[in-house]
Amino acid sequence: MKIRRILALACAATLGLGALALGIAYHQTESGISAHHDRVRADSLTAKAPPPLEGLEALPTPVQRYLRYAFPQGVPAATHVEMQMQGNFRRPGTESFAPTSASQTAATRTPAMAFDATTPIVPGIWARAYDAYANGQMEMKARILSAITVVDEHSSPELNRISLRRWLLESPTYPQALLPGGVVRWEPVDDRTARAVATDRGMTTSLLARFGDDGRLASFQAEEDGDLTTPYHGSGEHVARSDYRLVQGIRVPMGFTISRMAKGRIMPFWEGRITSIRFALPS
Repeated sequence: MKIRRILALACAATLGLGALALGIAYHQTESGISAHHDRVRADSLTAKAPPPLEGLEALPTPVQRYLRYAFPQGVPAATHVEMQMQGNFRRPGTESFAPTSASQTAATRTPAMAFDATTPIVPGIWARAYDAYANGQMEMKARILSAITVVDEHSSPELNRISLRRWLLESPTYPQALLPGGVVRWEPVDDRTARAVATDRGMTTSLLARFGDDGRLASFQAEEDGDLTTPYHGSGEHVARSDYRLVQGIRVPMGFTISRMAKGRIMPFWEGRITSIRFALPS
């Protein structure tokens, strides 16, 4: 009897210590994620205010239409944007999708953003993933149960460039980033297409933007194939945007499908919609 009691107490203690360790790891993960979002908010305050909506005549024609479409009431002086998303996500190297919730903070006039997501692996087991980019440096992690690290990527020239492209790819949700005089410049392609080129801290990346007849930015697409062997999706190489709505005087797309692209194939990995979005104005 005494031995059984000792064994039971030992098992309970082991389980308790395991639960405590998971609790500590969860707290550390969430604290780190919050710190990245706060860093982006702080960086956004140091960027210059967006220019007024004027002098568009020098831009490619479809870009002029888009910026007038996105800012029907002028350009609000927002410093950053906060959004929540719901949808379905496909992990790298897999084919099935899982319901996923995510949050994102992005600076409107300087390349800085933080993204975090939660997605189930199997019943009762989830993955917590985040990536953050500010001051030209990125960090990316994924943890099972918010504790067991399965992806741990740090700043490198290639990952920093991919993160700059990620900020550009997401910019239709904060179109102040696409105004002239900032990080992005535009090059003409044809009546429905233009090239957006982002330059920051010696890095340059670009995407082709395709526009609808009404002016909306329908998609962004890389001009080179993605590397599908990496343990992360990175920025993806293609995004389709839909369901534009007026939010605080700005037209932003609420629906999205973000995809990898290689060898002529477009392979979605994150599709859903923005469930809430708020532009932060300077105090």
